Amino acid sequence: MTAPAVSGGDEHGVWWREAVCYEIHPRAFRDGDGDGIGDLPGATARLDHLADLGVDAVWITPFYPSPLADGGYDIADHTGVASDLGTPADFDALVARAHALGIKVLIDVVPNHTSHRHPWFREAVAADPGSPARGRYIFRPGCGDRGELPPNDWQSAFGGPAWTRVDEADGRPGEWYLHLHAPQQPDLDWRNREVVAEFERVLRHWLDHGVDGFRVDVAHTLFKAEGLPDAGPGQHRDVHRNHLMPYYDQEELHPLFRDWRALLDRHPAPAGAVAPRERVLVAEAGIFDPARLARYVAPGEMQQTFNFAFLECPWDGAAMREVIERSAHGMQAVGAPVTWVLSSHDAIRPVTRYGGGSLGERRARAAALLMLALPGAAYVYQGEELGLPQARIPDDRIRDPLWERSGHLDRGRDGCRVPLPWEGSAPPYGFSAAAPEDCWFPQPTDWAELSVAAQHTDERSVLALYRAALRLRRAHPARDTALRVHGPADGAWFAFDRSAGLRCLVNFGARPVPLDDRAEVLLSSAPLDGREVPQDTAVWMTHEEYPQ
Repeated sequence: MTAPAVSGGDEHGVWWREAVCYEIHPRAFRDGDGDGIGDLPGATARLDHLADLGVDAVWITPFYPSPLADGGYDIADHTGVASDLGTPADFDALVARAHALGIKVLIDVVPNHTSHRHPWFREAVAADPGSPARGRYIFRPGCGDRGELPPNDWQSAFGGPAWTRVDEADGRPGEWYLHLHAPQQPDLDWRNREVVAEFERVLRHWLDHGVDGFRVDVAHTLFKAEGLPDAGPGQHRDVHRNHLMPYYDQEELHPLFRDWRALLDRHPAPAGAVAPRERVLVAEAGIFDPARLARYVAPGEMQQTFNFAFLECPWDGAAMREVIERSAHGMQAVGAPVTWVLSSHDAIRPVTRYGGGSLGERRARAAALLMLALPGAAYVYQGEELGLPQARIPDDRIRDPLWERSGHLDRGRDGCRVPLPWEGSAPPYGFSAAAPEDCWFPQPTDWAELSVAAQHTDERSVLALYRAALRLRRAHPARDTALRVHGPADGAWFAFDRSAGLRCLVNFGARPVPLDDRAEVLLSSAPLDGREVPQDTAVWMTHEEYPQ
């Protein structure tokens, strides 16, 4: 069955429908000035690595001025460049170099909150209750006899109450402000016209600097239910019902995103950037109901939304098949591609998540071929193409707010934000000219064989697998038909066609899966046993019949 045609700019064949996008976390990618912190010039100098890899686009996580209470997602100036990462001219140079290499550039826009050091919030805290300055944020009087209790029961995603009380100008305890994340990230009120106008200005600013699209951070959280009702117990226990929370997935999001899409579609494009109607909006929406998630990429809204159900799925054939089929069906209903992702700056790396050691690496290799064969867009987080495991950060070097907010129970996400190993036999592996102890995070001492240089000429390396897969993927564009998955009901293995010339088969079970004699193997994640696909292995092939 052919996917339904759509209108509103979601044309079939535009670059973002099948794009492979590489995520750069700047402070951990490459240091260009030797201070131990990755920066924009360092990233620019290594864009050739991405061109060699074969990606279509790069997504750069926040490089804005920030106190770094949450890895740069607490922003003090949404149109600035952090001084430790470079200058506006350095950003322009990165965009120009990427475009010269044929790579599109996406950046983060973070509209749910600002830093507590943002000029707006400083003004709000100094102002009186009910003032226009406080109206840009969500301030409320507390409950209890003296306002000593939070306004409602909402909990922060980082643990603890989602409310913090301020002291008023006279020194007395006063109103509370909402922060769905860290206290240093006060939530904006998206029913305030100043807020709406400010982010339209932010979008225009970066479009004028040549960006080709935006990844919208926590896109599902901007509006909160009128009256701020209690959420009830177990708010974060059943994430698959996120859309039922009063601070997630509100109806007012969709008119806003349609306005943003119209802005992107009409704003003039500078030289080197894509045409206005080819720009892309990517939703980071933690919504697990496929029909609800698909609404973010309905015609006239965004074009991509990350598939967290796939990222969080365990290495289990039946579970993987269910997620893939549900995701494809949900997006087909609105004519949008599925956006597959295995890793990010917020997730435990696949090698570790799938079991660690040689087992985890074998499964991560198979998962990579599975993801890259699936029709739709795909995102690759820096270091994923090297097979990096999650690193352990010493207690005294942890930066993630989850560490403190959990009472030192949750070590947070820093283990996937360790600087990349580029070359050499010891830290900092070519990441920086600084001493290892002065780098952004300490690197493991056993990563020499995982460096880009070490894997560059090794045909068996994870890097070689990614390069080969991206070449084949481009040579075999996905068919514009409904995805059909074949295999036994228990999920021991399944297979699907990407195109008329490429089929992917993944074996999760202990029993080897035989290939038909007519199948020509194009690529496999691990060596085959003759004509049989062993456990935890994915294979790309040309073939006409499915295994029996």
